Order: sequence, then structure tokens, then C-alpha cells
Amino acid sequence: MEPRYAFCLLVFFSSECTLVVSASTCTPDARCGSSGRLAHISAPPRELLAQDLAHLEALQTGDFLGYTEGDASSEVAAEIAESSTQVEPPSGWDEDACCPQEEATDGGHSKLSIPGYQNDADSRENGDAAEPTADDAGRRWRGRRRTARGAETWVDLGGEGAHEASYPDPVEVQLASTTFALAGDTAHNQAMVHWSGQNSSVILMLTKYYDFSSGRVTESSLWRSTDYGTTYEKLNEKVGPKTILSYLYVSPNNKRKIMLLTDPEVESSLLISLDEGASYQKHGLAFDILSLLFHPEQEDWILAYSHDQKLYVSVEFGRRWQLVHDSVVPNRFYWSRLGLDKEQGMIHLEISVSDGRSQYITCKLQNCSEGNKGKPFPGFIIPNSLVVQDEYVFIQVPTGGRSVHYVSYRRHSFYPVKLPKYTLPKDLQIISTDDNQVVAAIQDWHQNNSYNLYMSESRGLFFTLMLENVVSSGGPEGNVMIDLYEVAGIKGVFLSNKVVENQVKTYITYNKGRDWRLLRAPATDLQGKKVDCEQPYCSLHLHLHVSENPYTSGNIVSKDTAPGIIIASGVVGPELSTTNVSVFITSDAGNTWKEVFQEEYSVFFLNQGGSLVAIRHTPLPIRHIWLSFDEGRNWDKFSFTSLPLYVDGVLGEPGEDTLIMTIFGHFSHRSEWQLVKIDFRSIFQYRCTSEDYVTWQLDNEGEVCIMGMKRIFQKLRVNARCVKAGEQYISQMSDSCPCTEADFECDYGFERQLDGSCTPAFWFVPSATSRDCITGDSFLNSTGYRRALSNNCTDGTLLKYSPKWQKCPSQVPKGLQLFTSEGVLVATLYKNVTFLVFLEEGLSSTTSITVDFGDGTAISYVNISSIEDGVRHVYRKVGIYQVSAIASNVLGFDRVTLYLHVTCQLEQVQLSAPSVAVKNKPVNFTTTLRPVSVGTVTYYWWFDNKTEPLLSLDGATSFTFSLEGSHTVTVQASIGNTVHQDRMTVAVYDYFQSHILSFSSNLDDANPGLPEWRSDIARVVKRSVVQVTGISEDQLVVTVLAGLPTTAEIFILPEKRHGGGAAGGKRQHLQQLSQVLLSALNQDLVQFTLKAGVQVNVYASRLSPAPLVDGSESSHSSTAVIMLVSVALMGLVVFAIFKFKRKIPGLDTYTAEQPDKEQEVVPAVTSTADAKPEAEKMTSLDAVDVQPDSKSRGYLPSHTDIKPSDEAPHVF
Repeated sequence: MEPRYAFCLLVFFSSECTLVVSASTCTPDARCGSSGRLAHISAPPRELLAQDLAHLEALQTGDFLGYTEGDASSEVAAEIAESSTQVEPPSGWDEDACCPQEEATDGGHSKLSIPGYQNDADSRENGDAAEPTADDAGRRWRGRRRTARGAETWVDLGGEGAHEASYPDPVEVQLASTTFALAGDTAHNQAMVHWSGQNSSVILMLTKYYDFSSGRVTESSLWRSTDYGTTYEKLNEKVGPKTILSYLYVSPNNKRKIMLLTDPEVESSLLISLDEGASYQKHGLAFDILSLLFHPEQEDWILAYSHDQKLYVSVEFGRRWQLVHDSVVPNRFYWSRLGLDKEQGMIHLEISVSDGRSQYITCKLQNCSEGNKGKPFPGFIIPNSLVVQDEYVFIQVPTGGRSVHYVSYRRHSFYPVKLPKYTLPKDLQIISTDDNQVVAAIQDWHQNNSYNLYMSESRGLFFTLMLENVVSSGGPEGNVMIDLYEVAGIKGVFLSNKVVENQVKTYITYNKGRDWRLLRAPATDLQGKKVDCEQPYCSLHLHLHVSENPYTSGNIVSKDTAPGIIIASGVVGPELSTTNVSVFITSDAGNTWKEVFQEEYSVFFLNQGGSLVAIRHTPLPIRHIWLSFDEGRNWDKFSFTSLPLYVDGVLGEPGEDTLIMTIFGHFSHRSEWQLVKIDFRSIFQYRCTSEDYVTWQLDNEGEVCIMGMKRIFQKLRVNARCVKAGEQYISQMSDSCPCTEADFECDYGFERQLDGSCTPAFWFVPSATSRDCITGDSFLNSTGYRRALSNNCTDGTLLKYSPKWQKCPSQVPKGLQLFTSEGVLVATLYKNVTFLVFLEEGLSSTTSITVDFGDGTAISYVNISSIEDGVRHVYRKVGIYQVSAIASNVLGFDRVTLYLHVTCQLEQVQLSAPSVAVKNKPVNFTTTLRPVSVGTVTYYWWFDNKTEPLLSLDGATSFTFSLEGSHTVTVQASIGNTVHQDRMTVAVYDYFQSHILSFSSNLDDANPGLPEWRSDIARVVKRSVVQVTGISEDQLVVTVLAGLPTTAEIFILPEKRHGGGAAGGKRQHLQQLSQVLLSALNQDLVQFTLKAGVQVNVYASRLSPAPLVDGSESSHSSTAVIMLVSVALMGLVVFAIFKFKRKIPGLDTYTAEQPDKEQEVVPAVTSTADAKPEAEKMTSLDAVDVQPDSKSRGYLPSHTDIKPSDEAPHVF
């Protein structure tokens, strides 16, 4: 087996379709449309071309005509300029007689040539055919060895082994050709070529070196030819010697207008030419272009999509750009279509709104402001689902956890697509919208590597099955490739590969999917031996698309100007395979096939389909191509160069009028790109006349009435070597046929039985067929059959199978559906909510609809057609509303209900709780929302480092801490897509003391109600208390409470020290510190400066009502309110006791374990800590006793003089 080399696909260019090929992976991707961007020709890597003569010693010397022993590259270089072998054209030939015309597309497929398919050397050298075995017919065909082609099959040829391994025969026909070397481009590995046609001889070529490691273009050259490719001029100086070009675009409406993109890594700019590349103007860009979309009619209108998902528009062919919209979904923008859209200058867009949600909008060309945006579908759609194609717009909407496909016909209202009931699509691909009909490929819930084909009626609404289990594969860019090929030139003829019992088989239809059959295998093989192949066990199977591996699959080609001719690679046997692939041809639209090559070849149409050109796939250099003038029956060998060429690509003539083809390649691994221009005009003798044409009638195995017509085509007579003029495109004559059952397919809800009849599916109720009764008083009552839209039969059984107009029967409304346009059950306060109402069954004229919005508002409509665009409503209060719709008539009613959550935007959540809590005692936590009423809120609570939150619908909870220390509490409030969080720290102790503080009224005037402000005031108060009392900062916690009047809570904590000591003594020490604090507060010693001239005093709250709290902001915790009341009551008790006892300290003690007996205050204590200098300086106090009713202010004992007693407390 010969080695495979990394040659990549060569590209046949068309004005409508391009094929992009990666030189690293050789993965093609056919793209059709108005992108205007040309495809690449990729050269092989140089290391894979490094072959010397020793590697090819087995071949005869004739393979290397022009080479000598050793390295031939020097001779190649010397002969490049002289390598043309000219054959003079016939006398009287006009050089400009055949001018290029714009090429018509080949059924949506690019022309392709695939070099590098492996050879079988044994078969070339062995002329004996292998004898068939006794196995079944299919195995015999697949297992046979390659044999030499019989001499009788070829015209003036020897065996296959003589193809490239012989010296030129003295009578060998040589084509007129010239070779041009792109000097200086040895390293370049990609090329983009533009040949516009349109009576022009200009060819423009961009070559570049694409560095796959960095993913960018590092070198480029621009070449231009004005003589159909005989010579080229290098234009690097004209565009700028340091300019690196990355892409070449051509206006599809004016091929003289060229656009070049520079590499954005170096500079972001455009080079524009209006004269077919003769001169250029450079225009800077403020963004990097990712893709372009040209307008189908206006040659200067272009849409540009940038890397940051922004869409720009230019109406001056790129000279100036304007932003249309940002957040545009890639490849989901479309130009409007005249006659369907309101304005020509309108754009269809899908924009990203949020994660998992998109929106379909329309924009005016240069004014996409909020007021000018259109919303054809009022709700959200599933991302990447917008498709605008001809008369149809497709979207997907999330409904009830499922994706529902919607369609709009001729830009009218959207309706859910009706598929067979239990078709649950995982994916839907729009294949075609031709002939006012939609063909879609749907992957059902149980399918993985196959799709089912469905076909719609004219509105694209009701779909019926066309073909099951069609082979699918993944494309190189994540796209889906379906094995379905539409034959060009003949309407209704399709080829498809279908999975049957785990085998892939090729089927053909002549009536657009109503009936399918296997392909008949050729009667004989290439050597004329009979092929034993009986259906259904054996048939012909074809490769219908270019796969990711171009070396193991063939291509298929047909042409509008060559009706009935199909050339494809395939195999004969029980199933399709990628081994032993041959090339087959049919000239009668698939009825009979003939094997023409036993290796893979690329075949091109020449002379508007009147002739065929074949180029062999091989890793070896070649000198010959093959031509056929009799629809592939016989092939003649022609030499196109005197030096063997490693073929990289082929550029076919744009309109088949010039009879010129260019082959790209290399003479050796050290040579530049070689452009071999082949001029076929010398082999044609005269212009075609009417006598050179014959008629051909289309048939399907003898049946001439196809799609209700008898179709007769004009074709060029076999072996007529004349040039077809542009006006002599193939004409077609047709005559209608009487209608028969074969002209009708099964209607929606009906299935074809073995006897060919259409009967209702088990899930279908025929009486519920028509949506027309929803919008009118009559409907077409289906007979179970429908005529294909492109079928033109008349009379016959037309009346028998056609639906009948019938008055809509009175019936109870059924199948009422109600949902929001956004597909969700959440709405925003004060914003429009659009409710969509659908009714499956019911007479419009007698059925009324009432929608109750659940907020005391209801609205009624006399018929369902009044609310096709939905019903809008605005809610002005948050809450959960029961929304219902009732469809009713005299026979009954149907009702449907949904519950809508109306919310407003949550701005903030604030967590409130005591800053200090007692161990093993419940702590209450509350939240305050802003705004207060936002709807149904879910709360998530985290305590300490627990990973699993506690959930609640209430904004309050309680929690018990079992350990002393600092504990973090986090709460999140969630509503809709909005989540807000707050966090606080709670200190937990066995016991502590606290007091409620109040402030002079001037502080309330400066209270902004912000948490940060409260935190700053708490810090200032704490610092003041420390300075006045000398209490350790670590033992104080101050919390300013929300609301007005401004209040705070101060906590005195146990001293953080190691060592023992009686618990009662520690508590007594806290009480004494509390006494010190109260004395300072009562003497107005705790104060701070708010700002210049504003002094704020801090007081201990006595008998006073609880602070008034602003409910819109926040509220006190229940613990704080209880403490406030407790302080007031205890103040009364202290006041009464004071009349009898002098030395009773302040109360408000929090403890985890209260002693059974009251403790006695021990007056004598010893110091446990050094007094802070600031406290000594400020107080300088000697006495311990404090007279709360003392009239003198500023006399205060320092807590440093207070020591915990070592004695046991005395019972009081």
C-alpha cells in the first residue's frame, strides 16, 4: 500500500458556495450564502513533499519526464518559464468569443477535487481480473481485487498501468497550457482565488502562510492576472509591503468590488477595490471583523460581526461603519427580504438577554434604538434558535421544561410546529425551504447518529414523515451534516443514505420523498463483466457529501445545465463502505449507472455541462487529465503539462463559458506554487447549433408521469465537440398528467399502510384536524391525502383525494392553552406581561374567550382570532396571581389556569440579630428587605462553615450556639434571578452584661440609615467609653440599631484571660464594670463630636418606650426590645432600692446558668490589670463608691480599681 500524504482538498469556487479546508486536519466545511468570503486552497506541508527519485524507483522513467538523475528541482526552476505546451486554436477562433459567465450552483454543493487517494499498485500492474467466489453477490462485489481497465473501455489508451508511467506517445494529445510560478511564496500553505467571470479576464489570488501553532497568518502575497491566468502581477507594494492580509471577500452583486482584511494582530483595517483589484484604498477599523454578510441585492450594504459579539453595518462598502447592536448571537443575523418584510433596510437579530435566554428582534438599518426595535415574538427564545429563511422564521421557546418549535409564515404570527404527536425532537435542522415548503431533519428522542426527514405544507406548520433514519455526522465546526443530496436540474429528485438494520444504503426519490427505492447496480463492471447484484440484498451505494476525511469518501456532482447527469463515488454491495470506492455516472437521472473509474477521481463539468473533465486522486505527480464528450461513456487522456505536478487544487471556470481551468500545485517540495492554466478551446471545433441537440425524457423505471408532469429536456448530442453559447442553456418542456393516487402523500396525522392507503394514526382524531375553524367558519376537511405542492397533475383522481371545504361543526371547545410569552411563570411589577392563548378545537364565530388576570381585572373577546398576538396586562402589586382563561360556547366550555408570581427587583437584604448571645440559648435572626414587598422570597441560611444551607420562606429564624466564640451567620434572599446576601458575626459567651444607649436628638438629623454609618457611630461610641471608663476595648461591643430615634446596645464581655477564679466573682466583676459604665453615662461623660460645632451625648436609656423603627428600613431584634423594657423596669427597682441601700450595682446580667441564690456584692476588691494612662489622666479618681444621685459630674471610679473577690459570694 502506498503512503498517504497530507494533501488537502482542492476547491472549485462558486459565487454562491465556498468550501473551507484546514491544512492541518483536511476538514472541509461547505458554506453557502452571501458571505462573499472565498475559500482556501491548502498546500501540503513541505516535509510531506520531500520525496526524491529513490522513493519512486518502482515507477517507469516516463513518470518523470523532464527530470534527470539526482535532484530535479534546479531543472524544474529553469523550465518553469518555458513549460507551456501550446496548441494553436483553430483558424478564425475569436479570443474573446467565449467569455466567463457567473457559475450556477450545483444543487448547493461546491465542486471539489480530492488528491491523494491511495493507489493499488498490484491492480495497475496486473491485467487479470480476480474470479468471483461462491459467496453472495454483495460479498463478491466488495471483495474483488482491483483489475486493469479493459482496453475497449478507453479511447486510444493502454491499460491502467500506462496512465502516468510512460513516455508521451508520439500521437498524445496535448492541451494548450501555460505555467506561472508564484515566486517568493515557497512557504505559503493557503490560497484564496477570485475569478469573477462577467466578461472579465481578471483573476485575483491571495496566498498566505498560516501558522497553526499560533493560529494566525504571518505572511501573505496578493497576485493579479488580467489574461485568464497566463501571467500574474504581485501587488504587495500596492497594498503595503508590510501589510499582512488574512481574507479576501467579493461582493456577490458586483464582482468588481473586492474587500481584503488585514491580520488584526498587526493592524485592523480594510483594503477596498472598486476595479477588480487594480487599485486599493485602506480604511482603518475600530473593531476586529469575524465574519461578513453581504446584502442579497444592495451591493454596498454589508453586516460585520466582531469578536466581541457586536454587529456593525456599512452602506458604503466598508468605508464607514455604524454599530447596530451588541450581544448578538453568532451567525444569527439576517437581511430582510423585499416583499416579505416591511422595509428593505431591516435586519433580523437574535440577541443574548441573559444566561440561557435570547430575544428575537428586528432593527432598522441605521437606527436600532430602543424605540425602533421590533419584537416579532414578544417573549424569550432558546439561544441559537433563530432561523430566517425565505418566507419562514423559526424559533424555539422554553415551555414547561421542554423546547417547543414555533414558525411564522410570511412574517405573520407565530404558531407551534405540529409534528406527529410522539415525535420528541432532540434537534431540528432546516434543510430546505424551496417550493414554498419546508424540509426538516429531526433527531428523535431515541436516535443518536441518524435523523428523520419531515416535510410540511405551505405554512410550515404541519409536518409529515418523509424518510426515517437518515445518516448524519458531525461537521468540522460542530455543524450537523445530513446525507441528503438534491439533484440539480430536475425538481423533486433526491438521494439519501438511510440506516437499515445497521447497514447504510442509498435510496432515490423522484417525487420529493413520497416514494423511495434502492439504486440499481451497473449491469457490468469496468471490464465488461456481468455484475451479479440483486436487490434488496445488493445495490449501488453512494457517498453524498464530503466527509471529514476526504481520502476515504467521494464526492457527488450534478449540474443545472446538464440534466440527468450525476457523477458520484460509491460501492456496489449490501451497504455503503469507504473501501474499494469507484466512480459511477448516470445520464438518465439515476435509473441506470455505469462504472467509469475504479479509483477516486474528481469530475468537473465543462462547456456548460456538455463535456466532463476528470482528475485523478494520487499522492504522485501527474501530467494527464481525462475528458469525456459522451456523458462519461468514454474518456480521452490529455496532457496538460510537460512536468509532473503534485496537484493541490483546481479552479474551474466560473461560468463554463471560458473553457479555461487552472490547476494549482508544486513540481517539488522546494518549488513555489505553480499555476497551470489549461485552455480547452483548441479541442472544440465550432459553435453549437440546434442540430447538435437531442431530446431526453425523464422517467422513473419507465414511468414518465413524475410529479404530475411529463418532462422533456434538451441535451447536447453525444460526441458533439461544439461550444455551447450562453443563451443555449438547457430548455425544458412539460405536459401535465391526470392525477393518480401516486400524486398524493399522506396528510398530517395519517400514515401510509402496506397497500398504499393513508389511514389515521392511533393518536390522531380526524375530527380535530383543522385550525381553520379557530379563525373562520369553514375548513378543508382532509381525506387523509394531500397533493405535494410542486405536483402539477390535473383532473383524474384529483377530486377524490383532495380535501373538501366544509362548514365548521359546532363543538365544545377543547385543548385550551395559556402561558406567558416568555415561557416563565414570573413577571416584573409595572411591566407588561403578554399571555398567549391557543385553542385546539372550537368554532371561532361562536366561541368567546375570557382572560381573568387574578387581580380583579378580566377581559373578554368574542373570538379567538382577536388575540393572535397575545393579551397584555400590567400588575401593580407584588404577589401570586391565579390567571385563568375560559373558552365557551353554547355547547360547553374549557378552562385553563396558571399561577403567576409578580415580583419587583430586590435591592438589598439586611440581617439583624444581637451581636452577643448566650451559649445554649436560642438567638433570633431577622431580615429586612428593600423594598419591603418584593414577592415570594426564598431564604438560605448558613451558620458558621456549614456547606448545606437551611431553607425557609420566612425572613426570620432562630439558632442555638453550643460553643463560645465568634460565629459567622450568612443569609441570602433569592427571588427570580436576583440573589442578595448579608452577613454578620455573633459573639457567644456564658454570660455578659448589656445596656441600651440613647443619643441626643441632634444625631437623628444626621442618620442616613446606612449600615456603614451605624458601624462608624458604634466605633466612635466605643472609643469614647474606653477613654472615659478605662474598660478594656476587648470587653466592649457596641451595636447601633437601625431606625429612629437612634439607639444602640453596648455589651460588656468577660475578660479574656487565662487562669481560674470563681464564676460568681467573674460575674460580680462584670456587674461592677457595668456600674462604672452607668455612672459615666449618668454624668454625661460619654460624648463625641459629630462635626464641627455638633456635640452628641450618649445616655443610658431609662424608663422610655421602645425606639420607633422605620419599617421600610429595618427593626430591632426581639431580644433588644425585651432588654430595653427590662432596663426601664430595673431602673424603677434600682431607684426604689436606692432609698434603702447605697451600694447596689447596675443590673441587666445575661447568663447561661443562673445561681439558685442571689449574690452579695463584695465591696473590697484587688486590681487585676494596670490602668491605662489615658483613663488615669482623664479620671484621677480615688473613691470606689459611686453615688448615682450625686450632683457633682465627673466623679467616677475607674474599673482598674475593681478586682474580683476570691471569697465565695455571700447570700443576700
